[in-house]
Amino acid sequence: MLPALDDAAVGQWCRAAVAVLSAARSRIDDLNVFPVPDGDTGTNLLATAEAAVAALDEAGEGGTEPAWALLARGAVLGARGNSGTILAQLWRGLADQLAGQPPADGPTLAAALQKAADTAYGAVADPEEGTFLTVARAGAEAAVAAVAAGHAALGEVVRAAADGARAALEATPGQLTVLRDAGVVDAGGAGLCLVLDALVTTVTGVEPDRPSLARRPERGHPHHAHDHGDLPHQPPAGPGSEVQYLLADSDEAAVARLHERLAALGDSLVVVGVDTPGGREWNVHVHVADVGAAIEAGIEAGRPYRISVTPLAPVRPPAPVPDARAVVAIVPDGGLTRLFADEGAAVVPCGPDGVPEDDVLAAVLGSGAAGVVVLPNDPTLTALASRAAERAREEGRDVAVVPTRSPVQGLAALAVHDPSRRFGDDVITMAEAAAATRWAQLTVAEQEALTSAGRCEPGDVLGSAEGDVLLIGAEPVAVACELLDRMLSAGGELVTLVVGPDAELADAVCAHLARTHPTVEVARYDGAPAGVPLQVGVE
Repeated sequence: MLPALDDAAVGQWCRAAVAVLSAARSRIDDLNVFPVPDGDTGTNLLATAEAAVAALDEAGEGGTEPAWALLARGAVLGARGNSGTILAQLWRGLADQLAGQPPADGPTLAAALQKAADTAYGAVADPEEGTFLTVARAGAEAAVAAVAAGHAALGEVVRAAADGARAALEATPGQLTVLRDAGVVDAGGAGLCLVLDALVTTVTGVEPDRPSLARRPERGHPHHAHDHGDLPHQPPAGPGSEVQYLLADSDEAAVARLHERLAALGDSLVVVGVDTPGGREWNVHVHVADVGAAIEAGIEAGRPYRISVTPLAPVRPPAPVPDARAVVAIVPDGGLTRLFADEGAAVVPCGPDGVPEDDVLAAVLGSGAAGVVVLPNDPTLTALASRAAERAREEGRDVAVVPTRSPVQGLAALAVHDPSRRFGDDVITMAEAAAATRWAQLTVAEQEALTSAGRCEPGDVLGSAEGDVLLIGAEPVAVACELLDRMLSAGGELVTLVVGPDAELADAVCAHLARTHPTVEVARYDGAPAGVPLQVGVE
């Protein structure tokens, strides 16, 4: 029996939670009827807990940060879905009280559970009773009551919390009509009960004896996985979409305005903030009909990234419209998504971990066009785009992949797209425009390495063209200007600049082009991917 929760016990609890959620994932998914019957609550809770464990593992045993802080950060930044985001908020609430403090005994943990439940209610725009939040509050209140009754040992407190949560879970069908009609308890609350039971097992060494979660007596919706088929610039048909993203480079005032705006746009709004080594970041989750407005609100509040858009109900792809054309572009998260959307492309956002093949397929089928051109905009994504295109052809679509290796090549291809041309001719024209665009970019070396231009050290500025490093320097402006001079030595009429947040760099490069290459036309756009100060295209 543990007398207090130290860092090692926190890690054991988190791993135990992953184990029980993994075993019960499909049953929790099957219970999911609220707030929407999308069958993924167990999957999302598991993904959130796995992200927390990953943060603990990455820090290792020799890390200097408290386990509570690592757990909270990993959970918030990796949270998925409505229930996953609330679980992350609970863990962050515990971390706010317990990180950096002595190991938590029974009374300390009970008080922290109460405050964490209160902050979770505050993170949800319109809290409903009979849900995850109700179960969390009941567990916390039972823990506090146990301490007040003289049962203050850590084992007694965690058992009281788990038992109180389980009793509240069994009462949820009487609080929400949709649960009563479906004959189920709340799915998110069921997952939280398993997490609290994992805490009991960690502290006492004895797994609570509970009946298995009952499956739905009769499904009212087809069990399915999210297909992420709606696109950021298109309002989805039907019940709307789940929009989720991480928000950086913001502040509390901007997030408060974002919260107010998203609350007016949709529901199931949860916004959770956490401190990171690079500053405070927020996980934003909302259900909306206007996907573009939700993402635009994030752009106004800061820098949204790792954007996901998920239909809230299974939607059959529309039958292809004869002679209709569409362009699907895979685009790094950030400002470029809006630029490509404004040019008429269906955008599939790509995060640092890549993009699922199913997302690309859903975008192709969801376009409703008989002829679709896919722009991967990254050499590592061409094969994935080709596989999605092959699957779309099996559904009767005419799909071609133009192997663009950079967003600037994708913009060049999109600029000459003409749906009135014969499909094959249009593909050839787009491919020729992309091939005629030489591309380059600036990056910053993260580690020592041997490049085609010599050895680089961490912090060096690298200027690369067509994927090969040509220049290594200390100053971004000097490297960028020399890189452009080299590219334009072979000729060029139009230079496209996609710039990051360093406006001074962009201004200096534009001034250099105006002074040194006055006959060259320059098009400047914001929205370079994270970690890339500048992208260049020369046509």
